[in-house]
Amino acid sequence: MTQIGQETINRMRTLTELHAVPGFEGEAREYLKEQMKPFVDEIIGDNMGSIYGVKKSKKENAPKVLVAAHMDEIGFMVTEMTKEGMLKFTPLGGVSSDVWLSQTLQLKTRDNQYYNGVVGSIPKHFRTGKESGVAIEDMLLDVGAENMQQLKDMGINIGDTIVPRTNLEQLTENRILAKAWDNRYGCLVGLELLEAVKDIDLDVDLYVGANVQEEVGLRGASASVNLIEPDLALVVDCSPANDMKGHIGLSGALGEGVLIRILDRTMILSERMRDYLINIVEEKDINHQYFQSPGGTDGGEIHKALTGIPTAVIGVCARYIHTSKAIYDVRDYLNAKQLLVEIVQDINKEKIEHLKYN
Repeated sequence: MTQIGQETINRMRTLTELHAVPGFEGEAREYLKEQMKPFVDEIIGDNMGSIYGVKKSKKENAPKVLVAAHMDEIGFMVTEMTKEGMLKFTPLGGVSSDVWLSQTLQLKTRDNQYYNGVVGSIPKHFRTGKESGVAIEDMLLDVGAENMQQLKDMGINIGDTIVPRTNLEQLTENRILAKAWDNRYGCLVGLELLEAVKDIDLDVDLYVGANVQEEVGLRGASASVNLIEPDLALVVDCSPANDMKGHIGLSGALGEGVLIRILDRTMILSERMRDYLINIVEEKDINHQYFQSPGGTDGGEIHKALTGIPTAVIGVCARYIHTSKAIYDVRDYLNAKQLLVEIVQDINKEKIEHLKYN
């Protein structure tokens, strides 16, 4: 039976149901700040909004290890209000246009009011047979308003943000459906890492937290690296699984373990870091799978910052990410958490120096 506690499920639910798109991550930031407090010596942040809890080593001049999630999720921003009471919107992050018609979305106003609505689609009765795919810029969100004035009376304005309206649901013992597992996974695993090592003396200063604006081009990572100046970085992020018709190559499969991400479009895992990770997962018998990603992570910015930072992505995969719903396997989460805990307890100055090429 999968050993995952109710507290972890509760945290998953809270984190995935937050409303926090790129540039508007306040809900996630405040949750992390409050939840990390019992486990860290201090909490720091940069001017863009990224936040990190710091657990100091008792050793002087200890190296700094960064565990970096990102707190933003894909979503949309209101760009136009029509006289009929409909809302036009633009994407925040990479989304496909073919998955949003008839989906329920949640709008958040600048004064923290929430409204649910549906993305309009043409009923079969009115279709002519000439319709083709609808571009996102042509879609309309219907929140029930009768006209533009009612939208204004509801407190809705251009620039308000939109996310999928999806509640977490445990489908089976090991599989969960939720939105925003990319990348509330990273927020959760970072928080539970801090909890796991709170009473353990480490050989490193541990910085655990989350960046902003990853989904719109890895924008927050550079600021946090300049703030912390880490010696080693572990990026915790969720990647797409492509296993609905079986395990295809290195594309990720649910239940097959933590991802050993050897290559993506923003970073190549170094030979030394690869061997270090493999040694740990094999020694500790942690379920793992090699992974090649068509996307990227904050590691793409972090690994080339300063004079170069040894970096690895400790990830999990999920089906249907960057849509209104994702499905993931809690066993993969537990494998990733175990690997992070093992690395943080194992790593020291000498091993970090070995991972560098100087």
